[in-house]
Amino acid sequence: MKHPKNIFLVGPMGAGKSAVGRQLARALHLTFVDSDDEIESRTGVDIAFIFEKEGEEGFRKRESAAIDDLTRLDGAVLATGGGAVLSPVNRSHLGGRGFVVYLYTTVDQQVARTEKGRQRPLLESGDPRGILEDLLRQRDPLYREVADLVVETDGRRVHAVAKEIVEHIT
Repeated sequence: MKHPKNIFLVGPMGAGKSAVGRQLARALHLTFVDSDDEIESRTGVDIAFIFEKEGEEGFRKRESAAIDDLTRLDGAVLATGGGAVLSPVNRSHLGGRGFVVYLYTTVDQQVARTEKGRQRPLLESGDPRGILEDLLRQRDPLYREVADLVVETDGRRVHAVAKEIVEHIT
């Protein structure tokens, strides 16, 4: 099977979408894009600032515009934000314009991976574990609905996850 021209990665924060996406793009000689990076580039501010000034609703509007544009690219691996699947329009664009891979990870792994690093506005308002559990409960069915392939990432190296995806699509 010839690999699809576009591969879209969905999953919760901390699943490894950006890291796996970069590795996957290199392996398949495709361009890597990250929807959050694109939003930051378009606005000139970070995601946390957008959340602060416009709320989640404002951010989601910007995210939908970016997803619409980025899913139209030809020959790209796209890492989406964890909440991109909340919009039925985004799910339609993702599912209709490329091969969607759900990078599944447990809440335990998410907690470990999100403790340091990037600012995560949704985790700043309380108990990170409880928030991540609620988000996964709400979003897991949506990730699965849009996914062509589900790959577990817990305890796995980025290279191994990317290799599994490559083996599945080539």
